[in-house]
Amino acid sequence: MDEKFMKLAIEAAMVTIGQTSPNPAVGAVVVKDGRLVGIGVHVKAGEPHAEVHAIAMAGEHTAGSTVYVTLEPCSHFGRTPPCSNLLIEKGVKRVVIACTDPNPLVSGKGIDLLKKAGIEVVFGVCEAEAKELNRGFFTSITKQRPYITLKAALSLDGKMSTALGDSKWITGEDARRKVHEERSQHDAILVGIGTILQDDPSLTVRLSHVAKQPIPVILDSKLRTPIEANVIKKHKGKVIIFVGSECQESEWAPYIEKGIQIIPTGTAKVSVNEVVKILGSRGIQSLYVEGGSTVHSSFIEQNLFDEMILYYAPKLIGGAHNGVFLNGYTISKMNEARTLQLKSLEQIGNDFRVVIRNEVVTCSLES
Repeated sequence: MDEKFMKLAIEAAMVTIGQTSPNPAVGAVVVKDGRLVGIGVHVKAGEPHAEVHAIAMAGEHTAGSTVYVTLEPCSHFGRTPPCSNLLIEKGVKRVVIACTDPNPLVSGKGIDLLKKAGIEVVFGVCEAEAKELNRGFFTSITKQRPYITLKAALSLDGKMSTALGDSKWITGEDARRKVHEERSQHDAILVGIGTILQDDPSLTVRLSHVAKQPIPVILDSKLRTPIEANVIKKHKGKVIIFVGSECQESEWAPYIEKGIQIIPTGTAKVSVNEVVKILGSRGIQSLYVEGGSTVHSSFIEQNLFDEMILYYAPKLIGGAHNGVFLNGYTISKMNEARTLQLKSLEQIGNDFRVVIRNEVVTCSLES
């Protein structure tokens, strides 16, 4: 029974992925005498937490109830009052928690408050699923960097474009719609200057139900991004451009006037290690890396990624040219090849989507 109601809370929270950052996506369910009487989610940072909405729906049925929550109830005053106190005040009899909050301000403290108040606490129900729900939030706190996903659309022979750079479109509409869903679930989208100059992408989420647009991040060592690029026009200047140490401040003025953030790095060629560290310090919890091939190679060379999503189209492009997935990354022997973990494989329209996890991220971002 506990697992059934916890899964309901997790399913409810999944709808909010991508819109609650820097807060986690959280779902809560209130059950009285085996009957669902309240359900709620945290919709947006600064707004009431999931427990508040669920209890409001349950009303007078809250007293003596069991509350299921996907993440340990908070115990401190932030933008909103602590939920642990609310559960105590409303006379909740039992609280079932999927996983503890990794935030040091909360971790274990919410559970302690509930227990001291005489509330029965059950912990660890659907814990793996709940952590999966908030992998960006957990990575941000425990590793001080975003959860990093590399994404690419490829032909069967591993090409991202033709020899002339044409890449529209390798995959079909269904796959491209799925990519927009994935974009909407991330705080930021990252590309290199090559992609900007070749494709002039907007890097927007083109779905009707999007709560917020992810922040575009461009790796541009020499600041070659055109001031009239689509990404700048579509995001009204809300763009981050990382430049190399040799880029002069005098070149920044036109971009600064449009509200673009220019972030200089410590090396002539922008380092992905430094970029990821800076983004983490700015509260970016999830990063969707769309390439191109040199950028993908840089992240893989540093073993600095958590997940890879590859869309394969049943097409053959052929040719020996630079339109390959990894342009720069190479190994000499098969025993040097990194073994990744296949998470899922599914057909989408006439294409198929492969999700791969990098279970061991060895790169350290410690200064």
